[in-house]
Amino acid sequence: MPVRDSYPDGAPCWVDLTTADPLGAQDFYGPILGWEFQELGADYNGYTMCLSEGRPAAALMPPPAGGEKLPAAWNVYLAAADLDAVYDRVTRAGGTAVFGPHRVPGAGRLAFAYDPAGAAFGLWQPAGHAGAAVYGEPGAMCWHELTTPEAEPADAFFAELFPYQQKQIGDGRSFDYTAWSLPGPQDLPVCGRYRTQVVRPYWASYFAVVDADHAAEQVQGLGGRVLREPFDSPYGRVVPCADPAGALVTFCQLP
Repeated sequence: MPVRDSYPDGAPCWVDLTTADPLGAQDFYGPILGWEFQELGADYNGYTMCLSEGRPAAALMPPPAGGEKLPAAWNVYLAAADLDAVYDRVTRAGGTAVFGPHRVPGAGRLAFAYDPAGAAFGLWQPAGHAGAAVYGEPGAMCWHELTTPEAEPADAFFAELFPYQQKQIGDGRSFDYTAWSLPGPQDLPVCGRYRTQVVRPYWASYFAVVDADHAAEQVQGLGGRVLREPFDSPYGRVVPCADPAGALVTFCQLP
């Protein structure tokens, strides 16, 4: 697959895992996704790149000072060419600005925010680091969705930040899911919103694997938990899991 070097505004472009046990995360994700790891050193506070055939696919990082007891979680970043303008719209649309904009030398600028229901998300303005250099193939992220009990407010909030075209693909009652597309010649969905009853809304990350059933076996053998046995969907065979530190992650065998 070619190297991915750009993402349209609003598309999930990067993910990193906040965990108090980065070495344990390497032992877990490395065998499942075929990753190698490159720690960037003290200047980057222990930030570690996850490489798929030498290409940046994701990253690991320790929690910030004082946040050692925070639950492990994957953080999703939405591309924003004009970070200041998007970040300014967060509070006007009913969300909460948390951190930034912050410059990462040689890479870009980032910010963090909460949507009105409390789901955390990042914003990324590239300047040297466009995001994941690989997408939609084994070892790479392949989908993201906002999992929340508050469907309509979430749809409205994120539509204020980016020009999403949101299409209901369920019946809106027993299965309430909107696919979010961005304007363009192909009009392909870049992420989605799934309504379900969860204690804490969050952005879910999917990573592609060669064999979902084998990945489920690996998860259990490496100390993680399979939350649901692998099942088929129109978009591939998927297996929702938790890593050994409790971070939620879904592996997907693409069709």
